Amino acid sequence: MALAEDGRILWALLRGQPGQGSLQERLNGFYGPQAAQYDQFRERLLQGRSELLHDLAGRLNKGDSLLEMGAGTGRNLAFLSPRLDDLARVELVDLCQPLLAQAEARWRHLPQVQVIEADATCYRPQQPVDAVYFSYSLSMIPDWFSAIDNALALLKPGGWLAVVDFYVSRRSPAPGHRRHGALCRHFWPAWFAHDGVQPSPDHLPYLEARCERVSLAEEMARVPYLPLLRVPYYRFLGRKKGQ
Repeated sequence: MALAEDGRILWALLRGQPGQGSLQERLNGFYGPQAAQYDQFRERLLQGRSELLHDLAGRLNKGDSLLEMGAGTGRNLAFLSPRLDDLARVELVDLCQPLLAQAEARWRHLPQVQVIEADATCYRPQQPVDAVYFSYSLSMIPDWFSAIDNALALLKPGGWLAVVDFYVSRRSPAPGHRRHGALCRHFWPAWFAHDGVQPSPDHLPYLEARCERVSLAEEMARVPYLPLLRVPYYRFLGRKKGQ
């Protein structure tokens, strides 16, 4: 059964995201048929989430507020257990309605968790929050510059910004950063493009320009059913500058 479900996910990935319609319509069309199996397949691909969110959880205080941009099914929130009971407010924001339905079913038992259909580039909560994180969603947001700027704008002074995502390095990265070969830098953006995912060489430089970097790891993840391939990903934790 698991193999059959994986096959359906792989077929959806090979077909790619619809080319027509708004971003929300494309996301609904692409993820709707795979929403129920979304987490099972990606659990093996989307590495670094638990490490980043455990790090973030250790820096949050009782009564803090948290917002996830591009929350999808809400699965990532489970990495914050058992700290969830200490948080006063958690907002899970996404545009994709089928994935949000999964998040709503998963977290409806926790009154402090709100599932919100909104655009990460412009959503603003009623009050500033203590932490924002993006888990493999920044590379799926066409205007990711605005998503980062918006996340920083809605943070409280000294608030935390955490990101884990696919990426590729620049041809000549800043000192201390990992450099990927030409094949890697060209292969992965081409591989992911038809699924609406854009591993960017500019994520880390922009995050470091806009935030005070607290920690950074640049790693390689295995790809399910493709044992010889490794895809680059990063974990970034920063704080709002100037506070």
